[in-house]
Amino acid sequence: MSRENVEIVRRAYEHRQQTGDFLEEVTPPDFVWDMSTFSGWPEQPVYESLEEARRFIREWSDTFESWQIEVEVIRDAGADKVVGIMRQRGSAKSTGVPVDMRFAQVWTVRDGKLRRMQMYADTADALKSVGLEE
Repeated sequence: MSRENVEIVRRAYEHRQQTGDFLEEVTPPDFVWDMSTFSGWPEQPVYESLEEARRFIREWSDTFESWQIEVEVIRDAGADKVVGIMRQRGSAKSTGVPVDMRFAQVWTVRDGKLRRMQMYADTADALKSVGLEE
């Protein structure tokens, strides 16, 4: 099952990069986007639906003049967990300050669907949360 879960996450990332949206065939309406594990996040800690996750992404990306996200690695974390190590780059609209940030996402995949994503500012913390190391 783990290999299948990695493939689901990979397809979801590819779809997001191509279309800017979530892959609905694997992302149910009750999907949860969890920022509570992202140290120092001052905004809403948990987005309780696919529509709220879409709103979060739209609001976040709208603060950048240019914004791109790159998947560095996807790791199987066993059972129903998959870790994506990501890098985002851009420049802030308001200040022009460049952003180059590495972060991680821990996905929970059950029954072929993305159920939850937990965001981590520190990739080591994400890996540790699922019993892995860098």
